[in-house]
Amino acid sequence: MSILPALLCLGLSLGQKTCEQNGILPRPTIWAEPGPVIPHGSSVTIWCQGTLDAQEYSLYDEQMNTPLDTQKPLEPRDKAKFFMKDIYAGTYYCKYLSPVGCSEHSDTLELVVTGFYRKPRLSALPSPVVTSGGNVTLQCDSWEGFERFILTKEGEDNISWTLDTQSNLSGQVQALFTVGPINSSHKWTFRCYGYFRKYPNEWSEPSDPLELCISGPIGGSLPPPTGPISTAGLQWPLNMLTGVLVALVLLFSLLLFLLFQHRRQSKGKTSDAAMKDPHPGESIELDPQVRPLLPSRPPMTFLFPSSLQWSLLCPHPPWFSAASTLTCPSEHQVGQLCLKPPTFL
Repeated sequence: MSILPALLCLGLSLGQKTCEQNGILPRPTIWAEPGPVIPHGSSVTIWCQGTLDAQEYSLYDEQMNTPLDTQKPLEPRDKAKFFMKDIYAGTYYCKYLSPVGCSEHSDTLELVVTGFYRKPRLSALPSPVVTSGGNVTLQCDSWEGFERFILTKEGEDNISWTLDTQSNLSGQVQALFTVGPINSSHKWTFRCYGYFRKYPNEWSEPSDPLELCISGPIGGSLPPPTGPISTAGLQWPLNMLTGVLVALVLLFSLLLFLLFQHRRQSKGKTSDAAMKDPHPGESIELDPQVRPLLPSRPPMTFLFPSSLQWSLLCPHPPWFSAASTLTCPSEHQVGQLCLKPPTFL
């Protein structure tokens, strides 16, 4: 009975000795597919890539000294894959064994599982429309009381930002991320997650995606300005001020036109009122000062059998009784009294 534990101890020591790290071997590379951030309930494949003479690959959890799984290399024998159906959030690394010993462990892989908490809200301040070459502030907030928010940019670069949360006046927790400079060379789509420091690999559900709209020149980032500071940001207020001034000028012109029309009509009514209605049977005498300016003609007499006929001749005739007579020195003076002079007898 005492020989078996001794043999097991000897085998273990031999196994550890045969897997001593060899500084000549390159470190393996580790990655996850479809990515290191996996929704809860999904599966993931972890790859470990070493050299062509690798004999086997082992996957480790950072908190454990024994391998979680060991796989034979796939052709061309420089890598192996580890399929994980039940995902456990944590930190992983891998090693490989070759005829000359064991490699150093790879860089660590942070495997994150999402969906543990309700999703936060992501918004752009002041709006998702950003001038090319400028910066934008993205706000992530939630009622869950998270201690940290992480902002991720979708795409091949997999950029992320992490900030501690702060309480706002409404009782929510929030974080403000400054992102930039923004250019139009590719899409800028973001999501944010919340988590607690005690469980850094267990995130909330992702926020709804937020895509920025880039305005301005098409292309990469704008070069730094070499001249005076541009006033393009003031263009919108200047356009509004110009529109208001134009509207005021038009309104003032309309008021002047209406005032002119009113005064013109008032002067016309005053001129009509100045002409007194003659009494029946009386004649209209012209101003003596006007008489010398007119050509001298013998006086003419007009018969108006009724006021109805006079109303057809003048727009504002005085009232005459039937068969009244009007004595005028000439047709010109009659034209001043009537728009359409009567037929001379």
